[in-house]
Amino acid sequence: MKDGNDIRLVLGDWAALGEEATAIRHAVFVIEQQVPLELELDEMDACSLHAVAYRGTQAIGTARLLPDGHIGRMAVCEEWRGAGVGSRLLKALMQAAQSRGDRLVRLNAQRQAQDFYARHGFVQQGEEFLDAGIPHIAMHCRLG
Repeated sequence: MKDGNDIRLVLGDWAALGEEATAIRHAVFVIEQQVPLELELDEMDACSLHAVAYRGTQAIGTARLLPDGHIGRMAVCEEWRGAGVGSRLLKALMQAAQSRGDRLVRLNAQRQAQDFYARHGFVQQGEEFLDAGIPHIAMHCRLG
């Protein structure tokens, strides 16, 4: 297993981080999970806070925080899963949400990642649904 201790996170807007975020999301969602390309990028990227995880100069993970408190598009390169990269991305965006005054964050978790989010304080809300053909569950977490 790779050691995630030398990972650095950068938070910023789409203009600064979009190229790296797009490459990771394309590899994970479009190539690996077969999500249609037209569903992957959307108008919310331009108004979201993005987080990108780097090891050296290599971008290895990404996620975004929407203005309404939704966290989404979390993707970690396959070889870095299990090294704590996703946890660091999630915690950074939760902290950013809390710092701007959000009292609650929400996300739509892929069913297979539900336990990961539950370990970070997220609880299920509602029934399972399909998004891009993948089972998801809505979850939320109170901040502070």
